[in-house]
Amino acid sequence: MEKIRINAQQMVKLAPTLHAGDNVLLSGIIYTARDAAHKRMIDLINQGKKLPFELLGATIYYAGATPAPEGLATGSCGPTTSTRMDVFSPRLLDLGLKCMIGKGGRSPEVCEAICRNQAVYLCAIGGAGALACRCIKKQDVIAFDDLGCESIKRLEVEDFPLITAIDCHGGNLFKRP
Repeated sequence: MEKIRINAQQMVKLAPTLHAGDNVLLSGIIYTARDAAHKRMIDLINQGKKLPFELLGATIYYAGATPAPEGLATGSCGPTTSTRMDVFSPRLLDLGLKCMIGKGGRSPEVCEAICRNQAVYLCAIGGAGALACRCIKKQDVIAFDDLGCESIKRLEVEDFPLITAIDCHGGNLFKRP
């Protein structure tokens, strides 16, 4: 099956071109954030404060990278269950988030926000965090260091293999016909 190469920094333009089932090789800058970090980001937004990264056009990977072994930028970095972020995701999408990466289905509210904002939800292979880390070329903690592996990290990825699970046209691999 053909793989579509995408640079994360072009997600605003490219997210609407993806369709559920497309295989993607993602390169560029993405950010990790799980539920604790999402809660803090929403708190910052509610207080009118600046987020640790530019949300407009951004890609968030629902992962908590483990410490890096020698010779790698990070340790295991597999996806976490995305539904834990569903309470936060519609608001972040409405504020400019373009892409989310995780595993598992999403709520109807998130699916509606994906369509409304011409965004996309990509799935990484669950249980393959040790393999995924080989696509990460650089990692920097940029916020909430006290959260440990759940801190927000800026990752530079290269050819990260993903599957388009929910597109902005209503396509959804988790919906049963």
